[in-house]
Amino acid sequence: MTARPHWLFGDQLGPHFTDPADGGPDRQAPLVMIEARSVFARRRFHRAKAHLVLSAMRHRAAEFGDRMTYVRAATYRDGLEQALGRRAVDRPFTVTHPTSHAALRLVRSLPGAEVLPARGFLVPQGDFARWAGGQGGERLRLEDFYRWVRRGHGLLMDGDAPAGGRWNLDHDNREPPPRGADTLHVPPPWRPAEDAVDEEVRADLDRWERDGDVSFVGRDGPRRFAATRREALAALRRFLTDRLPDFGRYEDAVLAGDPVMSHSLLSAPLNLGLLDPAECVEGAERAWRDGQAPLNSAEGYIRQVAGWREYVWHLYWHFGEDYRWHNTLCHTAPLPDWFLELDADAVTARCLSTTLAQVRDTGWTHHIPRLMVLGSRALQDGWDPAAVTDWFHRCFVDGYDWVMLPNVVGMSQYADGGRMTTKPYTSGGAYIHRMSDLCRPCAYRPTERTGEHACPYTTGYWAFLHRHRDLLSGNHRTARPVKGLDRLSDLPELLELHAARGDSAP
Repeated sequence: MTARPHWLFGDQLGPHFTDPADGGPDRQAPLVMIEARSVFARRRFHRAKAHLVLSAMRHRAAEFGDRMTYVRAATYRDGLEQALGRRAVDRPFTVTHPTSHAALRLVRSLPGAEVLPARGFLVPQGDFARWAGGQGGERLRLEDFYRWVRRGHGLLMDGDAPAGGRWNLDHDNREPPPRGADTLHVPPPWRPAEDAVDEEVRADLDRWERDGDVSFVGRDGPRRFAATRREALAALRRFLTDRLPDFGRYEDAVLAGDPVMSHSLLSAPLNLGLLDPAECVEGAERAWRDGQAPLNSAEGYIRQVAGWREYVWHLYWHFGEDYRWHNTLCHTAPLPDWFLELDADAVTARCLSTTLAQVRDTGWTHHIPRLMVLGSRALQDGWDPAAVTDWFHRCFVDGYDWVMLPNVVGMSQYADGGRMTTKPYTSGGAYIHRMSDLCRPCAYRPTERTGEHACPYTTGYWAFLHRHRDLLSGNHRTARPVKGLDRLSDLPELLELHAARGDSAP
């Protein structure tokens, strides 16, 4: 009997997606991968993201040789017809559970498709459903989930107790950058060497743009992230050996001249499926047990992967498709052109200009600039959370629908009213000043609320609290700062300045 073909999406590229022992297809199953140009034609993605995804797909297809049918088509349906024949919708085939609602809808609309369990995550979806049911269905907090994953997978455990006696080492991982330093002076991250596949991808993207088929934002090249399994393993080894030791204490710190700090840069290959999260977290634990990294660094990284990444993946499916339209704060302002175009040169505020330039040039910046600079700007100015989610999805190399929907709607924009997090994540300029070197040469001053030197984040923070005073005064985590509004003698001037700035670049 001939094995059924198996369709691989472009974020299912690692060996665990084709290994029968991991719930993958039969070892003899012919493989299909479809490069659908419609994906890039519908929206303006970052050019570096398009390059990375296509490079990774084409590299993987070349590795499979004759077993893989690689189709370049206008749409996924067109590609399936080319690969499986004109009756492709009826022909039996398998596909690993896709990573977006839209892709799952497409797959389920094809009568011949058998959807295999999701791969690339530590916790099966059925296990999460049972855990969530045991929480009463409402209070699904990260800390509870993270401890459950640690216990279930034996991660950083000494018997029944957490290694070191504490589950949470966040207190040790919130240090500002070293005073006066321009860089952390740690070994640089692993970087790839481009090859003929990258050259072909770049030429194709250039042609598509010239022909008017697609339009991108941002800059492309050279490629900065792993596009093959071998490259991803090299990047993981470099992080665990050379960079993990300094990761923990500075994971929330920001330096203008050192955007990568000690971060792993593994989110892109993880989200392409080139790495399995188990090998990442087990490697971090092994580094600690071997005395190669401190506990707070290992725990901080494991929390990111086994905690937050897993949590976001499962909440994406648990909350359902309507979650993207949550807008508790009734924010409807459109994203300004300077933000949409990644026009960092139009921005005066150094923190925002620096972060926007990093996104423009690389398609990446780490979690604190994402949350406390980019996301905070959107929240304070009342931008439409669905549009903000779309922007993050398009403009980050590691951005996928499942990644950005809970991260932006739930955490960054508080659009779900606290279903995912217990407070809005925004602050005045004092936080950015404490955790970075971005304020020192800035035209604005983090301590000033009014006047020409008033920091847009400080002004915006108080304006945000004032705008949502009724809602936030009832939240135990925001009630105290809301009461602080009554002590601001310059509140009318502050609100007038914030309104006058409008959607102009701060």
